[in-house]
Amino acid sequence: MSGPNQQGSIRRRLLLSLMAGAAVLAVVVYFVVQSVARQVAQESQDNVLAASALSILDSARVSGGQVGVDFPYSALSMLDSVTDERVFYKIRLEDTFLSGYAELPSAQGDASDIPSYLSSNFLGVDVRVATVQRAVSTDVGQSFLQVSVAQTLTGQKETLSRISRTALAVGMGFFVVSALLAVLVAQSAIRPLDRLTISVSRRGPKDLRPVAAPVPSEMVPLVASLNSLMGRLQKSLTRSEEFIAEAAHRVRTPLAIVRTKAEIIARRSEDTATQEALSEMIHAIDDSSRTAGQLLDHAMVTFRLDHLLKEDISLPQLIKETVERLRPVADIKDIELRTGELPELSVKGDRILLQNALLNLLDNALKYAPSGAEVSVTLASKGSNSVIGISDSGPGFPNAELDLLTDRFARGQNAHGIVGSGLGLTIAKEVVEAHSGSLTISNSTGGGACVTLSFPSA
Repeated sequence: MSGPNQQGSIRRRLLLSLMAGAAVLAVVVYFVVQSVARQVAQESQDNVLAASALSILDSARVSGGQVGVDFPYSALSMLDSVTDERVFYKIRLEDTFLSGYAELPSAQGDASDIPSYLSSNFLGVDVRVATVQRAVSTDVGQSFLQVSVAQTLTGQKETLSRISRTALAVGMGFFVVSALLAVLVAQSAIRPLDRLTISVSRRGPKDLRPVAAPVPSEMVPLVASLNSLMGRLQKSLTRSEEFIAEAAHRVRTPLAIVRTKAEIIARRSEDTATQEALSEMIHAIDDSSRTAGQLLDHAMVTFRLDHLLKEDISLPQLIKETVERLRPVADIKDIELRTGELPELSVKGDRILLQNALLNLLDNALKYAPSGAEVSVTLASKGSNSVIGISDSGPGFPNAELDLLTDRFARGQNAHGIVGSGLGLTIAKEVVEAHSGSLTISNSTGGGACVTLSFPSA
């Protein structure tokens, strides 16, 4: 039977989706932190530069139509106290340079007392420039006094680099935490499906009860469809078992009548050909009757396996009762049916099913063993298991067919001319496996067949 058509894993797909989302969010966090840090650092430096430029501008005085600037030391010292950056300034009245660094670039602005900012390169280093201007009255009329203050960006870049590394660490930490949460979320999301899988996989091959395990609402249609399918299968199997049981029951009764009539006619007839034909007919009737009986047994076993009882069963008592039921058959065939030492061992299971399995195995042994042979039943304890052995001194199993003899209706090459249906070993195997045991068939070293049943001890 081919396996299901597998297409990926829901858990893996969900996990990859969540981790991909976590990676995207981590990258976003990294750039957002870096952007905010750069913006805050830039605004902080701009505010200090603007305050310094306004301080210089406020110190300007007009006297006699001339502009004089009483340069405040605190205007530049406030910049030095923040970082170890270099500071530059320039004071200009319209196009006339008054003081500072004449080549220092100025930011262009129109509004009075409103700072304008510019990032540029001065003396080979990157600087940030803040420029303010104010209208003053001179002897030539109204002019604009402009003050520009600049500061290098080396310290700011180092600070931003540290912040960038911190942002990277934060992003990585966010990703790791998100990945762990993704694993937990994926496990939590898949857990109901795992519970449903375990609930179904733990069932026996014939357990078709509806699934009653609680499931999320998204899985309700799936479980409903599964229950509906199992309900239809259960109904179909029940009808099949009932049909087999009914058919076997109805066939056996007329066959018994026909066999009786054939035997009477065979005894009364003196024609050799007629007697041979009737003998063949009786053999065929026996074969059909036995097949019908074992079909009925198999239907009964199948039904009881679905409702397996769990009671303490004394194995010595079970073996003795089964042997006594078949002793008349053994006596008719002149076969010695004996039991070895039977230690007091017990198992938990269905007594009727276990006895049915033993009956089928012993019946097979008596059927194939020749007259004068010996069939023995042993019981022993091996570890935590109770082991029942059934051996005979008959022809044994065909070595090439050992692995096939437990299949339904399978019979060995040595079964020619012997009444049988090929269901005895099948029934025994199904019963043993339903009791968590195992059935092993082999040939004894000294000749003859050997069947071993192993069950967990109670």
